[in-house]
Amino acid sequence: MFAAENGLKGDPRLEAISAAIRVVPDFPKKGIMFQDITTLLLDHKAFKHTIDIFVDRYRDMQISVVAGVEARGFLLGPSIALAIGAKFIPLRKPGKLPGKVISESYELEYGHDRLEMHVGTVEPRDRVIIIDDLVATGGTLSAAISLMESQGAEVVECACVIGLPEVKGQHKLKGKPLYVLVEPSELDEFC
Repeated sequence: MFAAENGLKGDPRLEAISAAIRVVPDFPKKGIMFQDITTLLLDHKAFKHTIDIFVDRYRDMQISVVAGVEARGFLLGPSIALAIGAKFIPLRKPGKLPGKVISESYELEYGHDRLEMHVGTVEPRDRVIIIDDLVATGGTLSAAISLMESQGAEVVECACVIGLPEVKGQHKLKGKPLYVLVEPSELDEFC
């Protein structure tokens, strides 16, 4: 569900978040309108609003793990985890984690990839939220859900800053709730 449909309609924080996201056309390949949150990180107020909204949502849900998807989930997840008293687990691209890992392959709108996680970082009955910057097809988040569930953890919800309009009516992902702050920003003439 989108935050505006869940009690935050008209909240000026959502407008500030949306305004802080830059659109980069044809990246990483022609036809993709890349939603760049690095500009959101440059706007300390909009970035704080982003973290605050997620913390308000998850503070009282007994979340024990925040799993962040590489790479932009790493920028959001640790702050949320720290604020709600949960541990942070990075979900990395292949070959980035030392030691024993498990992995899950997935499809992207522009290719294939795989996520890896250290064995033993999540425990059975851990309550998990999975965070990333954007949900498009849901492939990355589906792989993250599979990784968590393969270790016996309960995925409570997936959360993203940006959700493509196609996911607006899709409140669930692999049966898990999906929480999104804003729709994609439009192309800015100053890009």
